[in-house]
Order: sequence, then structure tokens, then C-alpha cells
Amino acid sequence: MVKDSNNLLKINQVLYLVKFASLFFSAMAFFQYYYQNESANNIYSFGIFAFIILVILLLYIFWDFLWSKKIKYKFLLTWIQPLVFISFSTVAILLTGSYESNYKFLFMFIIISSTIESGFKLGITTSSVCSLIILSLDLILVKTHNSINSYFGSDLVLVGAFLILAYTIGIYVKTEKEHIEELKDRANIDGLTNLYNHRYFYDAIAKAIKESDENKTSLSLLFIDIDYFKYYNDLHGHQKGDEVLKIIARVLKSSVREKDLVARYGGEEFAVMLPDTVEDEAIEIAENLRLKIQNVTFEGQEYQPNENLTISLGVSVYPQKAKTETELIKFADEALYRAKFLRKNRVEGYSSIFEDLQGDLDKDDREVVTSIKTLIAVINARDKYTYGHVERVVAYCKILAEKLDLCIKDNKNLIYGAYMHDVGKINISKEILVKNTPLTPTEWDELKEHPQNAIAIIKNVKALNDVIPIILQHHEKLDGTGYPFKLEGDNINYLAKVLSVADSFDAMTSDRPYHRKKSISEGIEELRKCGGSQFDPEIVEKFIEAIKENMNHL
Repeated sequence: MVKDSNNLLKINQVLYLVKFASLFFSAMAFFQYYYQNESANNIYSFGIFAFIILVILLLYIFWDFLWSKKIKYKFLLTWIQPLVFISFSTVAILLTGSYESNYKFLFMFIIISSTIESGFKLGITTSSVCSLIILSLDLILVKTHNSINSYFGSDLVLVGAFLILAYTIGIYVKTEKEHIEELKDRANIDGLTNLYNHRYFYDAIAKAIKESDENKTSLSLLFIDIDYFKYYNDLHGHQKGDEVLKIIARVLKSSVREKDLVARYGGEEFAVMLPDTVEDEAIEIAENLRLKIQNVTFEGQEYQPNENLTISLGVSVYPQKAKTETELIKFADEALYRAKFLRKNRVEGYSSIFEDLQGDLDKDDREVVTSIKTLIAVINARDKYTYGHVERVVAYCKILAEKLDLCIKDNKNLIYGAYMHDVGKINISKEILVKNTPLTPTEWDELKEHPQNAIAIIKNVKALNDVIPIILQHHEKLDGTGYPFKLEGDNINYLAKVLSVADSFDAMTSDRPYHRKKSISEGIEELRKCGGSQFDPEIVEKFIEAIKENMNHL
């Protein structure tokens, strides 16, 4: 970009020089005419000459200012500029002898600047107009009396030179521009998929945000990742994987609108930029793309973990949620990350429990909540299982809360509790969190401390006072064998019982190094088996109903 700016600066310097030369020599012609027709002294004549130069310079500066603002009137200004210079030069030629003038060469400056600045077409047109003016002067003003018009013959050579000059420079400029565009394409296009690459994407999104601000419109962004693509590559080889990338790229490109931009973000990730698009529209477009890819038949897809080759998508929107370019990309990435952990093959819009919480916070609480958010980010970085687990538990709690018809306050507290129920793991050693064998009794004792650790972190936030018992008691069991207080039956907080069902179901149906993942049906069977001893049986049945009704959305 810097190199392009430097080259443009050099070209503009040349153009300014050529245009100034044209105006300067035209002023010389005006001065010659005035000097020959005035009897005033030399000082007065010099003053008139200086005044003419000053007027021309001011006119040129004013014109250059208009040219710098040419976005709205680009086509009009492109053609008016050479006409203005042609008019100056024509008047200069007429004042200095018309067909006998020695200033016919002034047209060359106009031809050079027009061709370099606006290309072959305008260059040839300008040279043709200049040639027509010179030849017309010869034919109209020269009285030949049946003899050969020597001026016309001489000027034919000059006209030929004009046309050759315009043609030569025009072809050179055209070739150079085509070459530059080809190089730009090579620099901006991904060689495998023929989509825009990572570098171009960042330039384009910066420009799109600027346009969004100017036009007061929304800009949405989709991040797309191929599910289990490493598994596919390992099984079928990278050549087959490359074919998958090409097919998906073609489907994405053919499925979006003309104004949208599709880029290969890196590896098996793609990005789709959606100008003038609100979040609901973006999610609808994303879902359409997901279904299209799902319905494509890929070679060997039956061997994938989900017996199909699918994509997950994350959606963010500017400026309604993201406030900067960095946030727009970060939020789309976070939404994609959530989609990947929530069973894959799904669309997720960006949302943050902390943004919902902000409205309920006192000024003093906000700093504490910001710290909690940072702690959760640290836990996610240490233990990816915890991140996916928390996101899925939140999703389960949302559908279960709806099934239980919880009031707004309880619904909100349940979701806050689900999101922060594992925040106490910040004090648990990483070795225990990621251990790939069963825990020892001592390690279990340390892990069981995480509910109390969580309370120590959130207890100073007034808005979370009602969330404390939910987090503290979500590992209690109806029969009194849970922890940390071995509470029984109705002594356990109701929302803690709800969270316990969602939390345990996800633990059963998720991969962990030291125990086999249960299927959905096996998980349901286990919940019913433990109903009455570990779980509230009424909550279990409501949860099972919610799971069955939302199977396609989880």
C-alpha cells in the first residue's frame, strides 16, 4: 500500500509539471500578444504578465481542489479538464498568429497529461480534437488561391505526431495498468480456491467499516469453519482435502449476493462480509449457506464422525454489537468457536452474558465483573473442555428454563449461574483439569472445592447475590451424597437442581480422556436412572422433553 502511494505521488508530480508547463507557455503566448499590442513600459508589461500567471495559477489550484473531490462528479470532471486546457491553448494560438503560430506544440502537454491520467480512450479523443482544431485553422483561415496549402501539409505531420504520441502513451498506460491489476490479483487472490485471501480481507473490511459509518448502515461478518476437516485430511489425504476446499469455495461464492465478499481466511476457515446487512438477515444467510454445504455430496463423507461433511458458522454485526474492526472479527471468531463446541454444523450469533449483565450492575460491580470475564477467558485457554462444556450447559439451561416457564428473574439468574458455575476452576491446577486418567481421591477433593472458589470470586457483586446458591449447590444430590454440604431434597436451591441436570447431562454426553462419551439416548436413560436419588425427577422429565423438541438446534 505504501509503495502504491509513492508511485501515485510520483505520477502526480509528473502530471503537475506537465500541466503547469502547458499553463506557463500559454501565459507566455498571452504576454507576447499583449507586449506586441501595447506601448506601455516594460515594468508595466511585466506586471501584466505576472498578473496573468497569478490568475492562471489560482485557476489551476482551484481546479485541482475540485479534482481532489471528484468522487461525485468523476465522469464530468474527467472530460472537462482537457477541454479547459484545450481552450487555454487554442486562445493562445489564435492570439499568436493562428495558423502561423509557433505555439501549436502546446497541445502536446494536454495530450500527455490526459493520456497518462485518464487512459487510452481520452488520450486519443484529446489528440483528435487538438488535431481537428489545427487543421481547421489551416483550412478556414489560409487563403490559397488554388495553390497548395503549405500550412496544412506541415501541420499534417504535427497532427500525425499528436496521434502517435497519444497512441504510444495510451498503449503503455493501458498495458501498465493491466499488469498492475494482474499483480494485485496474484497478491489478493488465494491460489487454491480463487477467493480473496486473508490480506485482501483485512483491507476490504477496513474499507467496509468506513462506508458503514458514512452510510449509517450495518456490516455483518460470517466466519466459517469445516467440521472435522483434519479428520477428513488424515483419512483421505491433502489432495482430496484441497478438492473439498475448492467445492466449498465455489458454493459459498455462488450463494451470496453480488455486493458480498467471500475470502479464504486461512486453512479450512472462510469469511463472508455482508455490507448493509443486519444480524437477523446475516443469520438467515448463514443458515442458507450451512444447508447448501450440508446437502453437497463429498467423496468419503460417510466416514466422517457425523457421517457428513458440514460447516459451522459464527456471526457478528457492526456497529450494533461490535464497535470496532477488531471487535467485529473477534466476535465472529468467538461465535464460530461457540458453534464448534455446540455439536457443530450450526450457526451461532455473537452474544455475551456480560453485556446482558451490565444493565444490572452498579458502577463498583463492573470492575469485578470485568475481572470475572478475564478469569473465564484464562480458564478457557487452560482447558478447552471447560469452555465447550460451559457454552453447552448455557444452551441447555436456556431451553430448560423455557420448558419450566421460569420467571424473567429466575431465567436470568439460571443463565448467569450456568455461565459462571465453573469459574472457581481458576484455582484448580491445570494438571488436574487436563488429566487423561481418573483422578485420585486427593485430586477429587481439590476439584470439589471449585464451587466455593467461585463464590469467593463473585460474592462482592451485588447483582449476583441470587446466583451464589445456584453455583454453590449445583453438585448437591437429592439423597445427600453430593458436595460441598451434602444437602438433601428441598434444602437444595431449585435453580441449582435445574443447573445440576444440564451440567451432568453434558458431562455424560461429551468426550473426556478418561471416560467414554454417551449418546443422547444413553444420557437420557442415565438421567432417568438417577432421578430421585441425584436429580429431581420432574426437572429430568422436563429436560428430556426440551432435548427432544430442540434436537435439531443443539
